[in-house]
Amino acid sequence: MPAHTNTTMPNPNLIQLLDNFDREEILNCMQCGFCLPACPTYRQTGKESASPRGRIALMKGVVDGQLNVDAEFEDNMYLCLGCRACETACPAGVPYGSLLETARDVVERNKKDIGEHSFLRDLLFEEIFPNPDRIDRLGTMLWASQTLGLQKLANKMGLINLLPRPMREMQSAVDQVASPWQRMKRESVIHPEPDASQNLRVGMFKGCIMDVMFFETNQATARVLTKAGCEVVFVEEQACCGALHAHSGEQNGAKELAKRNIEAFEAAGVDLIVNNAGGCGAALKEYHHWFHDDPQWQERAMKFVAKCRDANELAAELFSALEFRGELPGVRITYQDSCHLAHGQGVRAQPRQLLRSIPGVEYVEMMEADRCCGSAGIYNITNFDMSMEVLDEKMENVKSTSAHLVVTSNPGCLLQMRKGIQRAGCEGQMEAVHIMDLLDRVL
Repeated sequence: MPAHTNTTMPNPNLIQLLDNFDREEILNCMQCGFCLPACPTYRQTGKESASPRGRIALMKGVVDGQLNVDAEFEDNMYLCLGCRACETACPAGVPYGSLLETARDVVERNKKDIGEHSFLRDLLFEEIFPNPDRIDRLGTMLWASQTLGLQKLANKMGLINLLPRPMREMQSAVDQVASPWQRMKRESVIHPEPDASQNLRVGMFKGCIMDVMFFETNQATARVLTKAGCEVVFVEEQACCGALHAHSGEQNGAKELAKRNIEAFEAAGVDLIVNNAGGCGAALKEYHHWFHDDPQWQERAMKFVAKCRDANELAAELFSALEFRGELPGVRITYQDSCHLAHGQGVRAQPRQLLRSIPGVEYVEMMEADRCCGSAGIYNITNFDMSMEVLDEKMENVKSTSAHLVVTSNPGCLLQMRKGIQRAGCEGQMEAVHIMDLLDRVL
């Protein structure tokens, strides 16, 4: 979330913050440039400073005291989508995502150190995301607006133009959210079907925004898992995964949320922890790295991480227990990888296996399916123009598949693909759908 600052070095507190950088990881970058073709922002701009190699060089310049942590440094760090496609391309295994989070943390801590605050940042990261009850109330307000037709009325009367352009544009991709009564009626434990052969007790990581805007997808995921023989538990004490905090330079806030989740799922006594959002899942699986300087919490985090599974992983693992009861004859399907599922977690084959197994479908692989769609958490709000440039390039590959269904495994990607279908004029020809919703239709 860029906000310009003219802060410069030297600053004793800032110099201490630079210790957060792992100099060895920075030096591991061989500057070979293999990452360049994989980087969406480099492809759009052609600028070295908009590439992973360029950004790492800037980080090294700051660590060496040759560059300032100024507005230009901040802009270059926040222009990155954080898709981590460069990590897949990197022959040296440089953990770019971790370096980027540290760079943004340095920027934000330095701004706080000099008293530069953003009301919007404080509101989002201190008051809303850490408080599930407040997100739930916002969901109720959105539901009421949709149900009473206020959203349509605002569009018709032009009042929607009072919103900032990114929010105005993206609201058209949001479906009707579940009512507060639907959310209240959810059972905390959903039992497997009586003839199930499995015996797993699975904790559902429901996410924060996910559980409001994609409540039905969470329910569909639970139904898919119960059909595979799992007992699914919705652990009420869980919190946001912390990914948005970590990606936005709020590492302390991310750690606090991670601690709440570790404690909640320890108390729940589940065998596995399952999520259906690629971005959340990558964060959950990296909790032990977040506590590298805290042995006690790192040990608890490692046990937590060992239990984490993406819903695609678990469904594919339990595939023999799944029985398709429906079919999709003549339906052409393609798959858009979630960056944090593919590049962050290495989960690529499982969703494709599941989709190809649906009776009647024709699966077609999309060119560059694992290239970012431009969603990247809240990037399509904070960097709307670049996000749409990346999306428009993606849609050329989507259209070439002539697919009826564009399937994703991440809520952000799902919204972005819906927006892409609108921008490409393909409404009525293709639909974007989350893989768990699709499986729920045919299982």
